[in-house]
Amino acid sequence: MERELPKILRPSTLRGPVEATSEQVRIADVLEVDAGVGEEIRNLRRARETTLSTLSELTGLSQGYLSQIERGLSRPSVKALHAISRALGVTISWFFRATEDGEEHLKDYVVRADKRRSLQFESGITDELLSPNLSRQIELLRCTFRPHSESGTESYTHRGEEAGIVVSGTLHLWLGSDEIILNEGDSFAFPSDVPHKYANPTDQVSVVIWAITPPSY
Repeated sequence: MERELPKILRPSTLRGPVEATSEQVRIADVLEVDAGVGEEIRNLRRARETTLSTLSELTGLSQGYLSQIERGLSRPSVKALHAISRALGVTISWFFRATEDGEEHLKDYVVRADKRRSLQFESGITDELLSPNLSRQIELLRCTFRPHSESGTESYTHRGEEAGIVVSGTLHLWLGSDEIILNEGDSFAFPSDVPHKYANPTDQVSVVIWAITPPSY
């Protein structure tokens, strides 16, 4: 029988992303909300392993209304999007993916370098989503660790597997009681039910490409 693990958000995300003071949602964006926004909300909610009931409690929005938004039957207001984004630990801009002109048909397959969705956390870690969405079986991230940043003091577990490669700098990775020092070019892989945490204790920025399956953003 497969062991069920409680869902624990990555410690670095627990206090949510740093809000960009310059972040604004254009009226045109809201007017052009389509079924794609509802799909993004559903994918993120599932990656967080959050039920509609829980999301309803966190946002104050009814389950019926949230279900209609996810199915593209209702257009969410700016206020509703703000409530949903806070509950799911992202900024409102997450739901408005930018694409190159003439490439709308590629939005589920390609992410241009200057169009990545990015979240900066108080922990000093910045995540850029390299995969187009969270609807598939794998999630790809570019994680930038500021000097002396860390995922948290406690190890955590979740279902699935993850792997990565250190592009630059140094990453300290704890798997159970083992502390592993990974340098530029080193790679790793492990089942996510092994208690783990990570940090960059150096004075240099570190960059890691990280793959997680299933997505658990």
